[in-house]
Order: sequence, then C-alpha cells, then structure tokens
Amino acid sequence: MPTVFSSDRVEFIAHRDADGWIEAVAADMAGILNADIAEHGRARMLLSGGTTPAPVYQALAELDVHWDRVEVSLADERWLSPQDRDSNAWLVRESLLKRAEGAHFDPLVRIGKPLAECVYTANLQAQYNLPPSLVALGMGNDGHTCSLFPGSRDLQRALESTLPYAALDATGCPGANQWPLRITLTPHGLRACRQRLLLLRGKQKLEVLKRALDSNEVQQYPILAAIDQPGPRLRVHWAD
Repeated sequence: MPTVFSSDRVEFIAHRDADGWIEAVAADMAGILNADIAEHGRARMLLSGGTTPAPVYQALAELDVHWDRVEVSLADERWLSPQDRDSNAWLVRESLLKRAEGAHFDPLVRIGKPLAECVYTANLQAQYNLPPSLVALGMGNDGHTCSLFPGSRDLQRALESTLPYAALDATGCPGANQWPLRITLTPHGLRACRQRLLLLRGKQKLEVLKRALDSNEVQQYPILAAIDQPGPRLRVHWAD
C-alpha cells in the first residue's frame, strides 16, 4: 500500500480492500441520509456516474434507509437521453433505483428539451429543494470531477458561476471521450452540499490527488473545486 497522506484540507480514509471500501462508503452514505431524514423528514443526494461507484450504489440500496423520503439527482450528466446506457442516469437507475424502492429521481437531461432549458430546470430545482445531504464524487486521472474538465473552454465560466449547475463544452478534453457536451455541478453547487464524498480506487488516482493538493491550481486540477470549500472537509474514501 502506498503511503497514506494526511491533510488539513481533506479527511482521508484508506480501506484495506475493495469489499471493505464498498461496505464502508455505502454505510457512510446511509448514515448521512438517515441523519438528515431524522432531522428534516427528507434527504437529497447527488450521485456521479462511472464504474467506480456502481457497486457502492448497489450496496447502499440494500441498507436500511427510508427510500421513500430520499430524492436522488446527479452531480453531472452527459448530453444523452436518460435512457441511453452511457448516461449517468442509466447507471444510477440500474445500480441503485431498481433496488431502492420509493426513492424519487430527478434526471438532469429532460427528453425533448434543449440543453439550456435542462440547465435552467436543474438550477430551479436546486433552488427549491432541500440542500443536498451529500454528493458522491469521482475523479479522473486528469484531475477532473463532475464534468469540470481541465482545458475546457467553459471551465472558467463554470468555476465562477453563481448557480449550482452549468452547461459545459469539453470538446478536445481527452477525459470527456465522445461526450463533450455536459451539465455539471459548479463550485457554487458543491458548496451547498452538506457533505462531499470522493470515491477513489487505485494508486494512480491517489497520486493525482496528492499532486492536486500540492499544486493549488484549480484550472489544472478541478478536483480542487470540491476540496477548497467552506464547511466539512472533503471526505476521501480510497482503496487500491
């Protein structure tokens, strides 16, 4: 196992193996949701896509949570139909919602609506909903989180936005693959989340996180937009 660092900017938790990581992250998320349900009667969480968190969502769905009191939405989305297998909405439905009976889901992309209208609706819902109890984030090897890609023509605008969500064109950014058009949480949106969790696997991701913390360059490592926020420190769950 590589040396685990300590930082006053993140709460870093290293897990021995993948199974322990899945179990611990799911339990952490369930605990946050249940605490907010107990306090406010409802809870809201924002989820990321990708293969890394899918087994966590599957485990979370089996835990004792009042799912009929939970609202689920997304940290970001590709400009794809929610029924597209490459969309984050599809992954969340398959890994969580089919098991978490009663949970309400708000996709970011609305079928038949233009991108600008989808962003407007996402921001309107964020305004009138409870602040998110948690956001589950990932990070790419390029240091991006949500759809805040380094080198994107829209990155600075998204970083400076005073709204929770923004549209972003990541054309030319390798991490965006064949889906350059995105809807993404902004730092403003991340700031509203009561707890920010970063789900990481592998030594390479750990090294990227270390470099980001050393650099303090949010344009190069947008993950810093999730780290340098007021409130509780970003909680990093990592396993090799």
